Amino acid sequence: MCVGIQAKVLSVDDDTAVVDATGAKREVSSALLDDLEPGDYVMVHAGVAIAKITSSSDEETEEILSDKKS
Repeated sequence: MCVGIQAKVLSVDDDTAVVDATGAKREVSSALLDDLEPGDYVMVHAGVAIAKITSSSDEETEEILSDKKS
C-alpha cells in the first residue's frame, strides 16, 4: 500500500517546492506538476509532489484525522 500526505506549498524554486505538512516543513520534488504556486495544496509521496488537491480536501482530511485522535 502506498501512503501519501497532503501538504500546503510554501515556496517553489525550479523543480523543488517547500511544503508544510501539518507543521513539518519539507523540500519535495515538484517536477511532475506544472504551474505549482505558493498556497496550492499537493499530495506528496516519497518526497515527490504527485498531484494538486483542493484546500477543501485538505481540510476534510485534517478533520477526519483529528476525530481519530480523540
